[in-house]
Amino acid sequence: MHTVILVLIEVLIVIGLSRLIGLAFKTIKQPLVIGEIVAGIMLGPSLFGLLAPHVAASLFPPETIPFLNVLSQVGLIFFMFLIGLELNPKYLSGNLQAAILTSNVSIIVPFSLAAILSLLLYPLVSNASVSFTAFALFLGAAMSITAFPVLARIITENNLQGTRLGTLALTCAAVDDVTAWCILAVAIAVARTGNIAGAIPTIIESIVYITFMLTVGRWFLQRLATYYKRTGRLSQLLLAVIYMAVVGSALITELIGIHLIFGAFLLGAAMPKNADLVRELAVKTEDFVLIFLLPIFFAYSGLRTQIGLLNRPELWLLCGLILLVAIAGKYIGTYIAARVSGINKREASALGWLMNTRGLTELIVLNIGLELGVISPLVFTMLVIMALVTTFMTSPLLEWTYPKRLIKLDVVEPDLEVETSAETATIVESAPSYRILVPVANPSTQKGLVQLAVALALNYKQPAVVNPLSLIELQEDYAFESTPVEAERLILQRRQELEQLISTLEPPIARSHIHPIIRISSNVARETAQIAQIEQPDLILVGWHRPAFSNNRLGGRVGQILSTAPVDVAVFVDRGSERLENLLVPYSANIHDDLALILALRLLINRDTCMLQILQVLGENPHQDELSYELYKMMEQLPASVRDRIEIKTVASPEPIQAVVTASETVDLTIAGTSRVWGIERQTLGRYTDALAIQCRSSLLITRRYSQVTSHLASVLPEITNQESKVTKQ
Repeated sequence: MHTVILVLIEVLIVIGLSRLIGLAFKTIKQPLVIGEIVAGIMLGPSLFGLLAPHVAASLFPPETIPFLNVLSQVGLIFFMFLIGLELNPKYLSGNLQAAILTSNVSIIVPFSLAAILSLLLYPLVSNASVSFTAFALFLGAAMSITAFPVLARIITENNLQGTRLGTLALTCAAVDDVTAWCILAVAIAVARTGNIAGAIPTIIESIVYITFMLTVGRWFLQRLATYYKRTGRLSQLLLAVIYMAVVGSALITELIGIHLIFGAFLLGAAMPKNADLVRELAVKTEDFVLIFLLPIFFAYSGLRTQIGLLNRPELWLLCGLILLVAIAGKYIGTYIAARVSGINKREASALGWLMNTRGLTELIVLNIGLELGVISPLVFTMLVIMALVTTFMTSPLLEWTYPKRLIKLDVVEPDLEVETSAETATIVESAPSYRILVPVANPSTQKGLVQLAVALALNYKQPAVVNPLSLIELQEDYAFESTPVEAERLILQRRQELEQLISTLEPPIARSHIHPIIRISSNVARETAQIAQIEQPDLILVGWHRPAFSNNRLGGRVGQILSTAPVDVAVFVDRGSERLENLLVPYSANIHDDLALILALRLLINRDTCMLQILQVLGENPHQDELSYELYKMMEQLPASVRDRIEIKTVASPEPIQAVVTASETVDLTIAGTSRVWGIERQTLGRYTDALAIQCRSSLLITRRYSQVTSHLASVLPEITNQESKVTKQ
């Protein structure tokens, strides 16, 4: 088979498998990049070559490897440019003194431990052609590195970008990144010249070039930014000039004697941080680099990763020792420096785990070391395992050390925000007695949903609040939108959209009771359930949507929220009617219908003009759907002004759903529980059927009861609260 065709087939397999494994890792709350690295390893001798050696040899023959190498090097150049581009000076605006101390100590401690470990490893896993100095420097750089891009995405995904911990971690990682790259540049120079003395000219030339780029180069780039401001768009000509500058800078650093990636990184760091220019340049560059070129780099690395080389217990012991030194050095160095800087124990510990993130940056360092022959394939494999483990463990250890319940939610009103004390791990919040959480995906189209929440919550007889919950979903870990600076811009933009929505709600006095929560999320349904667990609202009111691959109105995220949220849930199917004058509750005697009736009574109490019809559809058993004794007692205790607006209607029909559909033609809102009778029930895998949702003529509110003690009428009618509690326990 022709080599070019074979390379294209390899690329096809690499991209497909990388996406597949990457998405699988996202489902277990791991960065996409970890899955892509694992996919690359799977294609190499560690798995594919082990299970099907002949097929692997035919699919990845030696003559195609140089092509993959060239593509991966191009990918690395532009990826490093993106890293430099995202290295915003804003990250250095936090507690800089504490960050510099913490960052430097977090490099010095693992570097020193790595140097000591080198005394043991060098005679065992290296050879005489490699100088001890170069080996120790590379091992120290590998132990000291923190992957700024992966760490930044973890911070964004956990909504830490606005907290002291997130700001400090970003500042430390930015300082750490620059320091580690300098160490690596020295290590490369020493490796190529053989000793430190021979590396001095290379180091001097590097310093001269860095100075040139940060002065003359930056002046030239500033002129490009000025041209961009004037034209208002990133033209193909301007983009071509920038790409030529990236490649040219990479070539210069290669000729100096360090590596291609440094020139690309330096140009990105020197680029003026005009927000619009950076955003457009990143968006235009990253898709091809991240989807096409980087997976090829992972595959190229995977082909050189041979876990089978660890074929003796003592080698696995050495691998475990490397892992221990890497984790302990980074964690202990960070923790001690943070504590000395006045950071409390919990945040210092969380910072230690965050700084242990190595990810893709570590893989770049290791490939350079293997390419120069400084580290052997055996050491390369051990360090790849270390990179995977340290990155994999970051998210769960961060959650364990600094759980989401201690992260202050992004709430507009200060008195409603969660105040945390990291030392005591207690939460003090000024909570209203009734709260509704309203997930709002699109503020421009979900006014009816928020207006219904206002009608349910506010009655001026008890403190109440509506929290529109707007989760900005990030699809890709490495997309520019997932950087902390860009995330803050998206949050500000979404808040403005929500404030515009709130300003249109009626009555005007209700607007002061609406307090948005805006967060970044990688999984909306899971995040909604977590926030519900933290905030403990009385009700989640969610709008329905039609999933992309189904007509089921209760599928996708809505079905997941119905199945997993640890509070009462109501799903609103909005037919566009703004009236809430006539309510219909079909009743079939289960706890979900009880919730439907109780919410209807709350609306009846809140709105003097509301009328309620309770519809009992009798089939073969004429007593099967009668109201319980407790419900009758509760309704008897309602004020006469409320009781007079309730009508109980009984109809006999072999088709209950059709009877409800017919009754819904004359009402504004139908409220129904998730009951088999109404064609709304939970199926396998959490899926809900939705026959009534499809056929109902009015707007529809579908209720799912979770709590057996939540009282939706507490403080509204205190004398019937006990009766409501009895009803929910039936």
